[in-house]
Amino acid sequence: MSAASLPSLVQRFVTQRLLEQQGLGSHTVASYRDTLRLLLAFATKHIGRAPSKLRIEDFDVSLIERFLQRLAHGRGNSVRTRNTRLAVMHAFFRFVAVSKPALYLQCQRILAIPSKRCEHGPGEFLTESEAAALVEAPDVRT
Repeated sequence: MSAASLPSLVQRFVTQRLLEQQGLGSHTVASYRDTLRLLLAFATKHIGRAPSKLRIEDFDVSLIERFLQRLAHGRGNSVRTRNTRLAVMHAFFRFVAVSKPALYLQCQRILAIPSKRCEHGPGEFLTESEAAALVEAPDVRT
């Protein structure tokens, strides 16, 4: 596989998959883009290659797990943020698996990385006065 295939896959993932096929909004696409940008920067540093020299084969389970650890410990991301970033990578590698069947096994290994469990705090409730204000707010004449 050529070195140009990684940029091609990223571009096709964003333009074809996210924008054309799924019709995602600009904020969602920006979030996906940011995750991929962080991953590429991490890979560049840890693999020791310029971004233009990275190959899709460079992205294995070990690299992805180290990236997730960096998000948690180096950037202070919450478990929810980590899981969101992992979901983006899962979406990308599902796309890669379909686009490049020769990489299916590599992608399956990455897709097997599980989300972490996160604690759900108690929900917030309205006070009695807030609930009363909501009940009184609608215009009953309409």
